Amino acid sequence: MEQFEPAYIQTYKNGNLRPKIKKARRLLSPCTLCPRKCRVDRLGGETGVCQTPAQAWVASYNPHFGEESPLVGSQGSGTIFFTYCNLMCLFCQNFDISHQGHGQEASDEQLAAIMLALQQQGCHNINFVTPSHVVPQILSALEIAIPHGLRVPLVYNSGGYDRPATLKLLEGVFDVYMPDFKFWDRELGENACQAGDYAEIACNALKEMHRQVGDLVTDDAGIAQRGLIIRHLVLPGGVAGTREIMRFIAREISTGSYVNIMAQYRPCGRAAEIKGLNTFVSSADYRRALQDAAKEGITRLDQPRRRFVLK
Repeated sequence: MEQFEPAYIQTYKNGNLRPKIKKARRLLSPCTLCPRKCRVDRLGGETGVCQTPAQAWVASYNPHFGEESPLVGSQGSGTIFFTYCNLMCLFCQNFDISHQGHGQEASDEQLAAIMLALQQQGCHNINFVTPSHVVPQILSALEIAIPHGLRVPLVYNSGGYDRPATLKLLEGVFDVYMPDFKFWDRELGENACQAGDYAEIACNALKEMHRQVGDLVTDDAGIAQRGLIIRHLVLPGGVAGTREIMRFIAREISTGSYVNIMAQYRPCGRAAEIKGLNTFVSSADYRRALQDAAKEGITRLDQPRRRFVLK
């Protein structure tokens, strides 16, 4: 069988990576990288919603065994958790990273070294967690890592709040996209992360991601090679709008979409400020979400290795 080669290898060989880096870097000043369009001069040290200037910040990196089954395999997914975020949900499960800024600045060279170290440890992929605000930095680090032997697939693991224009720069770079689709309701989006347009943005982002990579394809061992994985976190009382989200996926993306319906919501950070989110997800909430997916024709669901406790 022919050995799989990540898309970025050919993009690098044919000289198309360097123009992508230049275009992405220009989006930093004034910054229009994500839908926030803060228009601050990040190259000059200014920061917007994501609180990140010219260099990326990294909170942690390690082989992760709690990710989706096609990413984990036997050796784990090589996750790189970026500090801060462009979405800033008040109930974030990683509040210390996204809001409180735990982490440290990482140069492009350091980020490249992290990718190579995770590959050396045997990870099946490099999984960039909350990368939306550091796309130029990732691309620059990738240019350094490739000639040093980077060869595993890259995973774009975002909150779903991404500009299609920025995503287009990533065509031929990422083989696997793994966005969240958090909620459908405009009011909840506004209250949770001051993004009343969240659902509209996520719909357009997922369409662009799927256009680039299609439905998830795995190798003979079940390890992801290319395609879209969609995450949806069930919220208490069904307030996330699971049925509407699954309907969108089935009708506008693909009934063959690989979806992870997650039950691990817990009230973190400032969740108590949002009505209905100061409690845990019940087993009934989760069962209803699975039923909603099935009713809309979404049946290709991730089978996690463990479940968080449901009340």
